[in-house]
Amino acid sequence: MKLLDVTNLSKSYVKERRLWGASQRFTALQRASFSLEPGECLGIVGESGSGKSTLGKLILGLEQPDEGAIRFQGADWLNGASGVRYKLRRDLQAVFQNSGDALNPRMTARQIVAEPLLNYERLTKREIERACLDGLEAVGLSAADADKLPHQFSGGQQQRLCIARALALRPKLIVLDEAVSSLDRMLQTQILELLRRLRSEHKLSYIFISHDLKATRYLADRLIVMDRGEIVERLDRISNIGSLSHPASKRLLEAQLPEHPSGRKRIAENDQNLQYREAIPI
Repeated sequence: MKLLDVTNLSKSYVKERRLWGASQRFTALQRASFSLEPGECLGIVGESGSGKSTLGKLILGLEQPDEGAIRFQGADWLNGASGVRYKLRRDLQAVFQNSGDALNPRMTARQIVAEPLLNYERLTKREIERACLDGLEAVGLSAADADKLPHQFSGGQQQRLCIARALALRPKLIVLDEAVSSLDRMLQTQILELLRRLRSEHKLSYIFISHDLKATRYLADRLIVMDRGEIVERLDRISNIGSLSHPASKRLLEAQLPEHPSGRKRIAENDQNLQYREAIPI
């Protein structure tokens, strides 16, 4: 059984009406379809405005589509009974781009990781404490960090804390929406390494939404390219990324490397310690 099955999702929004003007609708997503197998990582890439984040919001249930269907673990995720959706929710978590905004500034790290456990589990205080400390350690933080507030962490540490919270319920699927794009190169590498390790250890599935093909290549098994609300290209093997041919795909490729070969060589030499930033085959 497929873990996630998305069929013909479409979404439009109403533009703000100008003075004496009629309101207008614009289409953010058009008939998007794909599936995800257990343990797989699907990369969804595109430029700003391509519809990839809208697709992520629909998958997470944060917004409702105009049409289409989503089945998660074989159940109707969009229109299922509230009890079914409640049970499914624990298996579908998210990590967003701006970790600072995603964390309650008044909650300690311990409270942040404990929040989903309190919502879904009936655990003793000791069990919750143990789960929180284990969760922090799993993402490279420590017990000494448990009573810190979000502003006391660096940007990379805040993102690790968001990942610890997402992992607390041992979900089947995590949607990563530009989860490393706000970090510098070294922190990106560390977080991507962490995500790869956690995926192996916990048999997780990921949907990795990004505009960065190199980061996506490092983590994903398959690839979807979006442009103007549509899926315009698919790759069943991420190793074939150099064969992308749609204009939108080529723009993403060109954004990663300078046109002149000597420039590509310099990037490869400068980034040789960053495994995921190896040169894309041309």
